[in-house]
Amino acid sequence: MGAGFSGISLGHALRESKFTDFRILERGSDVGGVWRSNTYPGCRCDVPSHLYSFSFAPNPDWTSTYSPQPEIQDYLRRCLDRFGLRPHLRTGVEVEEARWDEGDQLWHVTTNTGTWTTQVLVSAVGPLTEPKLPEVPGIDRFRGTIMHSARWDHAHDLTGERVASIGTGASAIQYVPEIADRTGKLFVFQRSAPWITPHDKRPIPDAERARFRARPLRQRIERGKAYISKELLVLGFAKHPRLMGLLQNVARKHLERQVKDPMLRRSLTPDFTLGCKRIVPSNAWYPALQKPGVELVPHALREIRERSVIDAAGVEREVDTIIFATGFHVTDLPIADKIRGRDGELLSDVWAGSPRAYLGVSVPRFPNFFMFLGPNSGLGHSSMVYMIEAQTAHVKNAIRALDVTGSATVEVDQQTHDRYNAELDRKLAATVWETGGCQSFYRDANGRNATLYPDWTFTYRRHATRWKPDAYHLTPPAPRSPYRQPNTTVDAS
Repeated sequence: MGAGFSGISLGHALRESKFTDFRILERGSDVGGVWRSNTYPGCRCDVPSHLYSFSFAPNPDWTSTYSPQPEIQDYLRRCLDRFGLRPHLRTGVEVEEARWDEGDQLWHVTTNTGTWTTQVLVSAVGPLTEPKLPEVPGIDRFRGTIMHSARWDHAHDLTGERVASIGTGASAIQYVPEIADRTGKLFVFQRSAPWITPHDKRPIPDAERARFRARPLRQRIERGKAYISKELLVLGFAKHPRLMGLLQNVARKHLERQVKDPMLRRSLTPDFTLGCKRIVPSNAWYPALQKPGVELVPHALREIRERSVIDAAGVEREVDTIIFATGFHVTDLPIADKIRGRDGELLSDVWAGSPRAYLGVSVPRFPNFFMFLGPNSGLGHSSMVYMIEAQTAHVKNAIRALDVTGSATVEVDQQTHDRYNAELDRKLAATVWETGGCQSFYRDANGRNATLYPDWTFTYRRHATRWKPDAYHLTPPAPRSPYRQPNTTVDAS
């Protein structure tokens, strides 16, 4: 389920392993995942281009050291065709329910176009695709235009309009500078100030791209350098949070250089340790907030009326359009409300507000079900593609174990699952995300950080790529099961 980086990575691995009977179900009209959903002005990745791509499919033609959204989606389209995955893709197919049938030991997947039956079910639905709107009184009364940054209305012209932008996370920090010169008046609502670091992005000239094409090793070296530089941040994030003070001083000086007004600078100074929330690089954010038609509102949104918005201080402002940059359903993934395991339990009910999984991939009582980018496999510093490739190897090994042994099911051991998550909690307690003094989208409904992985990414990769038979239970087919063994149909949707 899903045709972003994760779905394409698994599809490629399955074909490499000679599995051919699988489908990739995509609810949208095209591939891309988060890069299909997010098309707002200025959208680009904040991880270096050479690192934010498949290790087995380097792209020498990135035009920038940090790739814009259209290039990333085009890259994924090319990968789909390069790896022969287009015949396996079904677009416009939205999963409504997936239910495990213990009798025939198969998943029954109900979609808007019909029902699919599959031995293995994989969620490749990313956490940054389902927009989250705040519960603000009056949101249904507004008579102007409302959009979320992840559902940008490109047909709507903002020229000369009075616009309220709600939120100051990564998306707003990218699109506000792009629209600031077009709007008549732009109100930027800031509930809490983010730390902004200088951005080192630059164009990659034609000559440099030609060298990457002629000498692929050069690009692999650049990828390795980017990986190491990003991985060093783990020292501050997860090992010794006091080290984040070094980068925080860089961010503070960046603010002081770009914002001279002491009152505005005070409003833009965070009250938590850098790294506790997502770090965002930008050279354009602070200058945009100082343009004549832009006003920083250092308060949360309290109420929406038919033609206006009211902040937490009670000030009312008339607006024509409201843009919500209020994030996504990250720890309360909507797909969890559609997956029913062995006992008919919804995955969301099993989690009870705190998602947990073994390696962020497997959950007990959900046989033959795997997730990409599941609980505590997210990163605050490096490329999620690195994690996706590790998870791809893990899922491929599980499917191979089914095939080689002729088993009907593979299911993670409960004690293995519990020990793994207990160790995660122990490591999380010492991280900047827990000690930095902030509230962030990393936390779930119960206050636990269910999003980030608190260790080196190469440590995660080592655990994920090495198949440990004692971590999983393999069971033989039930009597009268339609399962065919060995080399049965393996459907990784």
